[in-house]
Amino acid sequence: MTRQVMCKKYQKELEGLDFPPIPGPKGQELFETISKQAWGEWLQHQTMLINEKRLSLMDPRTREYLNEQMEKFFCNADDMDQAEGYVPPSETP
Repeated sequence: MTRQVMCKKYQKELEGLDFPPIPGPKGQELFETISKQAWGEWLQHQTMLINEKRLSLMDPRTREYLNEQMEKFFCNADDMDQAEGYVPPSETP
């Protein structure tokens, strides 16, 4: 039986993560409030931000920026950053 959580992003019960995605209290909070679906979507968005904005994960400011963006992503904030000029791939039949 899969673990269900009330997903903070989608405001409904969805399949939960198998383990906390990051260490510490923040990881535990995500484990308890974020679904697998929302976490997977965040990872894709984070990867796009890192690649398109050419961010360095060695820079502490980058990690702080990504944490801020993650909070906005899970709260469905309209002011969440997008990669400038990014065009999603078209779906092929």
